[in-house]
Amino acid sequence: MANEIFGINIPDTSILDIKRSMAQNYLLTYEEIKRQIFSGSLVHADETGVDVRGFNNSYVWVFANLDTVIYMFKPNRETEFLKEIFKTFRGVLVSDFYTGYDGIECPKQKCLIHLMRDLNEDLLKNQFDDEFKNLVVEFGRLLRRIINTIDKFGLKKRHLNKHLKDVDFFYASVLSKNYISDLVKAYVKRFMKYKTSLFCFLLHNGIPWNNNNAEHAIKPFAIYRKKGDGSFTEKSLQDYLILLSIQQTCRNRKISFLDFLKSGKKTIG
Repeated sequence: MANEIFGINIPDTSILDIKRSMAQNYLLTYEEIKRQIFSGSLVHADETGVDVRGFNNSYVWVFANLDTVIYMFKPNRETEFLKEIFKTFRGVLVSDFYTGYDGIECPKQKCLIHLMRDLNEDLLKNQFDDEFKNLVVEFGRLLRRIINTIDKFGLKKRHLNKHLKDVDFFYASVLSKNYISDLVKAYVKRFMKYKTSLFCFLLHNGIPWNNNNAEHAIKPFAIYRKKGDGSFTEKSLQDYLILLSIQQTCRNRKISFLDFLKSGKKTIG
């Protein structure tokens, strides 16, 4: 674009140098974003694979709240680092059902959209399993009642608390039956394992029942990955993730990324 519009030719190596310099210059901003996220009351988390030279099965992790996003590169999907970055976190973690999140010591909310997708996919494959069909129908009724309340009053616990009785009734009347279907038995086990984290949002203010925020934050990186997967080095990717964290945080706060860079400031606000 610089070449086409202004006749300025910037070699690829110069672009890499600029990225490296900017990432170093805004490292303090990146660290500030990290502190803001993990000192808050809510963190959305997700991860996606990336092909980086010298690594097998490396991942980029994203952590976000409603207006702040941070990306981290890790050489694998191991989750020991999560215990360190979450050790002072006192809020609620919203995530998918990846078991790596289970060891974090904080209240958790599992994404109910992920659960609904799994139920719907298995229902399509097992349409003649009446026991499973009944389970899906009953869970759908429970979730619709809760979402109707959210549509009217928002994510406020004083309105959502009333559905704790509905949850208890669902567990007592639907999940306590003796089932023949192996598929239903597997889902009953899953519902029992995650009982506290499926409906944690009913006990808190402002906690979403899905992980859409983290999934949306993954998309900008996924677009970038299409262009360069396999050509990344660890350093070039880390530099990019520092800048992407700042750019997406600016975007979520309705701040011009370019204006922020031009301002010379290191604090977003």
